[in-house]
Amino acid sequence: MSLAVTTRAKRTLILAAAAGLLAGCGLNPFGGKREESIPVSREGQAATQPVSLGSTNTRRPVDNGPRVTPVETVPIADGAPDQYVVKRGDTLWDISQTFLRDPWYWPEIWQVNPQIENPHLIYPGDLLSLIYVDGQPRILLERGAGRNARLSPGVRVIPLEEAITTIPYEAIAAFLTRAAVIERDQLETLPYVLTSRGDHLISSAGVDLYARGDIDVVGSRYSVVHINGELRDPDNNDVVGYDALYVGDGTIRRGGDPATLFVNESQREILTGDRLINQDVVIPLNFFPKPPSQSVDGEIISVIDGVSRIGQFQVVVINRGESHGLESGDVLTVLQRGDVIYDRIGDSGVFGAEQVKLPDEEAGTMMVFKTYDRISYGLIMSAENEIQVADLVQDPR
Repeated sequence: MSLAVTTRAKRTLILAAAAGLLAGCGLNPFGGKREESIPVSREGQAATQPVSLGSTNTRRPVDNGPRVTPVETVPIADGAPDQYVVKRGDTLWDISQTFLRDPWYWPEIWQVNPQIENPHLIYPGDLLSLIYVDGQPRILLERGAGRNARLSPGVRVIPLEEAITTIPYEAIAAFLTRAAVIERDQLETLPYVLTSRGDHLISSAGVDLYARGDIDVVGSRYSVVHINGELRDPDNNDVVGYDALYVGDGTIRRGGDPATLFVNESQREILTGDRLINQDVVIPLNFFPKPPSQSVDGEIISVIDGVSRIGQFQVVVINRGESHGLESGDVLTVLQRGDVIYDRIGDSGVFGAEQVKLPDEEAGTMMVFKTYDRISYGLIMSAENEIQVADLVQDPR
């Protein structure tokens, strides 16, 4: 057998093996379908297999021409890079905006590699590459390929907390400890202030409070809130929650019934009957931005901190929740509600000026990060126009 034949046979075996391996890496984690085709570069050539743990091969597809965006596909952002090295401080939303015109389409282009542990998580130093599969854009992940470090065989452990989050933690840090809205059914289960040591009518920092209810272990921290009013669904006027005013926080120093809470700080007087909210609530920040699974039409019914003008990274409450199909990570368009004005120029007839409803105008984008049955918390990701309570939210259309 000649050397040329032997070489050709080896190449055939290598290509066949690569094709089989790549077919196994084309899993869509959201659609549950297996893509049988081999990833191709923007020029239609076979793309290089992503690096697995222990590999030192960092070859990538070569882009020899301008990008041609396929028809009827996820729109790519202007100036989107072919590759991007994840940096500390990045968020998934930021990275999605780097590649996509509409960040919530990220799940549509994410290419899961089953050879990589936790392929849904992205870490600083990872290399993301934009390629095409059957004419559709895909993002491939190479774990740590951008670290400029030599990879050696073996298991590499990456702490989960190092993974980049979908939204910046700082944007909702205050919410985690100072939530200002309580769901209707939640109110009945919250512990409450029975009285203070010494039976003061009002209490402040540095005093002990006696509290009853389902109290956590000694050392746990609680926010103290004052119920400030009802939140009603504008659709039917049902009470869906309560506006709660943050007044302070404290630490459980003794268990029992009643338990003893030492007040660490207070912004206002703490009264008998004020409620306690456990600060150890864990809200997952690693999720994929995506459109809701069904049509959503609602409105903003409250804003945390009580401001009248809502901007980027402020937390709002909407009158839609799990019963309406919402999940954490769902992205909604915010619409500025159009005013109703009088047309005093046209033919108004005998009844005076005609009332005209102006169109609702797109004002920004929000992402749901915490859901209840009938309400949800959302973070304003962008605000191109002024946003206020009573403005509308809907699935991207």
